[in-house]
Amino acid sequence: MIVHGEKAAVDRAQVAFQRMLDAALGGATLTPDDVALAAADALEPHEHTLPQTLFVAHRGKEIRPKTRGQRAFVNAIEHHALTFGIGPAGTGKTFLAVVMAIRALRDRKVARVILSRPAVEAGEKLGFLPGDYKEKVDPYLRPLYDALGEILDDSVITRYIERGVIEVAPLAYMRGRTLSDAFVILDEAQNATRDQLKMFLTRLGTASRMVVNGDITQIDLPRGATCGLLEVSRLFGNLRDVGIVYLNETDCVRHPLVSRIIRAYSDFADNPG
Repeated sequence: MIVHGEKAAVDRAQVAFQRMLDAALGGATLTPDDVALAAADALEPHEHTLPQTLFVAHRGKEIRPKTRGQRAFVNAIEHHALTFGIGPAGTGKTFLAVVMAIRALRDRKVARVILSRPAVEAGEKLGFLPGDYKEKVDPYLRPLYDALGEILDDSVITRYIERGVIEVAPLAYMRGRTLSDAFVILDEAQNATRDQLKMFLTRLGTASRMVVNGDITQIDLPRGATCGLLEVSRLFGNLRDVGIVYLNETDCVRHPLVSRIIRAYSDFADNPG
């Protein structure tokens, strides 16, 4: 292969190609996201390799961080007992947190995985949904089941849930518990009040790891309720063993239009006139 252009651009291309070659020789199956990340990393001399594969899903798909923000999020989870992932929809917060949880379970670093979400209505009312309480809250927990389904075979998920190795439950079910030897995830934490978030964070037990995700631009709490996630930086920014990672539209891994939609809303919020 021959690359032509200005010297600085050619040098960056060489670095990017070398990183992709190293990853391929190491057994990784490269994707368009890997190419984009290698090109972006070539602008930063301190970055040397593409991210390692975190997990190989049941269909053989290699799962790796796809953006710089996602890589920072994964690194924070690996090196902190408590990690906050704050950013817009589509940035992979839920999926990567679940991947890291299942990875920890596979490596026997924890004995169980606990996934939770607040059951807060986004303009809808639980009481009008058919069925008992479990049937009413299951739709709110569906994204967590979907994330599990992308990683593990359905039969494995069912077996783990039946044995209590994986638990998926609303935030209200966490009160009064001590969550030890577990990987605990709270998703959609922007819909947890200050008191609810305090309750959840203080459930953390020995030999456990906790990840709290949320999008502070999509708060569905009733008027007058205080979103606990808004206070994270002020409360925990200087605490040891706490990681706080902010993702943005550049970390969105859904349809390319989603990034532009996020940016449009952000620009409108800054200049509503």
